[in-house]
Amino acid sequence: MLILFIIVSVLLAATAQLTLKYGVDRVTKGGHSGIVLSEPATSALRVAREPFVWAGLILFAISAAVWIVVLSRVSLSFAYPFAALTYIIIVLFDQLILKVPVPGLRWAGVLLIATGIVLVSRTPHA
Repeated sequence: MLILFIIVSVLLAATAQLTLKYGVDRVTKGGHSGIVLSEPATSALRVAREPFVWAGLILFAISAAVWIVVLSRVSLSFAYPFAALTYIIIVLFDQLILKVPVPGLRWAGVLLIATGIVLVSRTPHA
């Protein structure tokens, strides 16, 4: 049951990242009109008007709430490595959904991350 809470939190966090990215891409027209740091108020208003940015932030808040439940039951050194699953999910999403080419070396890194998560999951939870 504990691993399920961890996975739910991680999936929510990854979805939040993807939603924020989508929202920012809408604000910046796919990166063609970036957020202008010399005009923070104008840029902040542009971002604040984007519903997908708000949706991403709400998903992060829900993910954090689930994460707090997880942390109330296990040590941080057990739980935190699972947060790296977000990276794996994002790479898979890039490759499978967005059709972004993912270099072999990045896949090797994903394999190392996955191996580390499996090793940590085999240790005591306390």
